[in-house]
Amino acid sequence: MRRGAPQDLELVGPGAPGRGSRGAPLSSGPVVPVLVFPPDLVFRADQRSGPRQLLTLYNPTGTALRFRVLCTAPAKYTVFDAEGYVKPQSCIDIVIRHVAPIPSHYDVQDRFRIELSEEGTEGRVVGRKDITSVLRAPAYPLELQGQPEPTSQPGPPAWTTPPPARHFQENPRQQLATSSFILFLLTGIISVAFLLLPLQDEPGSQLPQVLHVTLGQKLVAAYVLGLLTMVFLRP
Repeated sequence: MRRGAPQDLELVGPGAPGRGSRGAPLSSGPVVPVLVFPPDLVFRADQRSGPRQLLTLYNPTGTALRFRVLCTAPAKYTVFDAEGYVKPQSCIDIVIRHVAPIPSHYDVQDRFRIELSEEGTEGRVVGRKDITSVLRAPAYPLELQGQPEPTSQPGPPAWTTPPPARHFQENPRQQLATSSFILFLLTGIISVAFLLLPLQDEPGSQLPQVLHVTLGQKLVAAYVLGLLTMVFLRP
């Protein structure tokens, strides 16, 4: 695998890129953990809608945090909402698109950096996380994609795959896809239900105490719901 040499990171987004600080010191206060999913980005050159990934950023703290996305190769990517704010105890989805899926960029490793800073402060970084990014070559040659399958020529019966065998191979895959969808759907409904339940010791709630949940349980439900959202939105 060829690795790109990481240089100074730059802000990458729809607007004009600006150079970021490579070694900006963290705040002297408590360091905020940077929770992102997935931990690494793998783009596929043969994605129908173009090579893109969905990066989910979580804020487990009780205050709003400012974020920005830096990259070692900003000319190769477009990041929607490269700068912004994450509300307390919530998450935000960042769409990253690879705009140069050419063979010379296959298996070249780039690096993204997520920096968090306190709201209303300038240059005071309280959290930082680096994420590797790589573009994979198509599973099949590009010149073969989109072409109709060649018409099978008649041949001896011994070389023909019996139709029942194909049926037995495809049927379990369909059953597995249906069961996985039902499982994801039930998990999403349970996560939404946890987010709608009141917190413990919340005044004015008419629900019994057994239906009250903790803040940690709500954060876990939000995390699981974010993962399911990424699975359903991935092309």
